[in-house]
Amino acid sequence: MSDKAIITCSITGVLTDPAQHHVPVTPEQLAQEARRAYDAGASVVHVHFRKQEAGKGHLPSWEPAVAKACVDAMRAACPDLIINQTTGVVGPNYQGPLDCLRATRPEMAACNAGSLNYLKVRSNGSWAWPPMLFDNQPAKVQDFLDVMAETGTLPEFECFDVGIVRCVGMYVETGMYQGLPEYNFVMGVESGMPADPDLLPILLRLKIKDAPWQTTLIGRSEIWPTHLRTAELGGHLRSGLEDTFYLPDGSKVTSNAPLIEQLARYARDVGREVASPQEARQLLQLDSRVLA
Repeated sequence: MSDKAIITCSITGVLTDPAQHHVPVTPEQLAQEARRAYDAGASVVHVHFRKQEAGKGHLPSWEPAVAKACVDAMRAACPDLIINQTTGVVGPNYQGPLDCLRATRPEMAACNAGSLNYLKVRSNGSWAWPPMLFDNQPAKVQDFLDVMAETGTLPEFECFDVGIVRCVGMYVETGMYQGLPEYNFVMGVESGMPADPDLLPILLRLKIKDAPWQTTLIGRSEIWPTHLRTAELGGHLRSGLEDTFYLPDGSKVTSNAPLIEQLARYARDVGREVASPQEARQLLQLDSRVLA
């Protein structure tokens, strides 16, 4: 178990409407929230990019110029912050995320490691949205891995279900990826793994030995016991406005900072220290480089 816990702030998310929630959209807003998260203990920020036109901030953007403006603003606010950017997109056209990777050259990026039926049912028995497939077949994964190798980016393997955890091992076994993979167990998506602390020991048996791991927990106040269990078991920690708006007592936050402060508290409660960005780079074996 690492005695240092890396904390990631999931700063904004993909579709949350800024007209309804306090999610940052513009480069200036992202920079301000990144600084708040950094000051609270985050060494990594996971970022989605949004359209910048008035009234469009709830929609994703894959414009490289938008991505670069957002990343540059966060780096200016926190020069040693580690940027971990999204690549998730549905369908056969994923050139946009590849172009954004090349434009920003982040130290880390999400690599969605398998497909998932993305479903949710309302209390009245109707679909919350039309049933859809979040498609991440091996050829698509390989394309992202190839560009991440080109840009010097560490892939964070996003695992939405137990079988996807096992797929990551196959990517290593077949040579699709070389080295220890970094796992992110995404728990709480309605049609994926539940945010259940009892599931963590099973996932740890299935991942490659000594590979670093973290949990992403989506939900309300019920997710926090799994955050605490992650800290106890030596995992790295992630929260932010993409994943939840609620603290353990059920109170709603309007900034990422209180969520990050809670994760830091959990890490220290179990006898671990919060990793600085440079310590996080060492733990993840990121190459040192000047951020520009």
